[in-house]
Amino acid sequence: MYTALGKSDKNQLLAEHAPLVKRLAHQMKAKLPPSVEVDDLIQAGMIGLLDAVSRYEETHGAQFQTYAVQRIRGAMLDELRSSDWLPRSMRQNMRKIEVAMNALQQRLGRPPNESEVAKQLNLSLASYQELLTEGGGHQLVYYEDFHDSDGNEHFLDRYCTDEESDPLQTLMNSGFRAALIEAIDTLPEREKILMGLYYEQEMNLKEIGAVMGVSESRVCQLHSQAIARLRSTLREKAWTGVA
Repeated sequence: MYTALGKSDKNQLLAEHAPLVKRLAHQMKAKLPPSVEVDDLIQAGMIGLLDAVSRYEETHGAQFQTYAVQRIRGAMLDELRSSDWLPRSMRQNMRKIEVAMNALQQRLGRPPNESEVAKQLNLSLASYQELLTEGGGHQLVYYEDFHDSDGNEHFLDRYCTDEESDPLQTLMNSGFRAALIEAIDTLPEREKILMGLYYEQEMNLKEIGAVMGVSESRVCQLHSQAIARLRSTLREKAWTGVA
């Protein structure tokens, strides 16, 4: 890994870790809408790998691959944000679903079912489910969640204590992780199982559908609904000061 001069062989690091970029790109692509091109993710990831190679000698206490994974994933997320792969209108629709879920949760004292959410939104069940399908790829955390255009503290800012650190890493090292675990525990059992298969077992939607006995499109709907529930729960916890 090192030349006679004692400096890391950057070309060797790049060659050895190029397959890592492709693997991470395909893993991320599996959880994104069809409109996202895996080649774009790979290109962005290679830029992240180059950045990791150039910066690694300045870091301490981390294996190169561990450090590189953070840089590669960060570069891919930057690419997704810059291309705005989920239309603003769809994010607004998902936000309306979150608000409806929160209002129903407060009123009913339990997670609302699909029919109740649809009624709250003045939609038919089929129209509501169509919204969920269109929202496939809706994420738990967006970059915009760390910034409020009005200059006010945003709900996720309460979980960030170090402005100089990577925001996603800060979240996972702070109260956000505990709050997320608690929020997942409140999901309806079916959605809790789905999230475990998707994020822990890294199954794709088709595989999950086979396990749960439903169609791939139905899995997509349930996943979007689970994400909306989690965002709603985390938002409520942050604004009420519950960690």
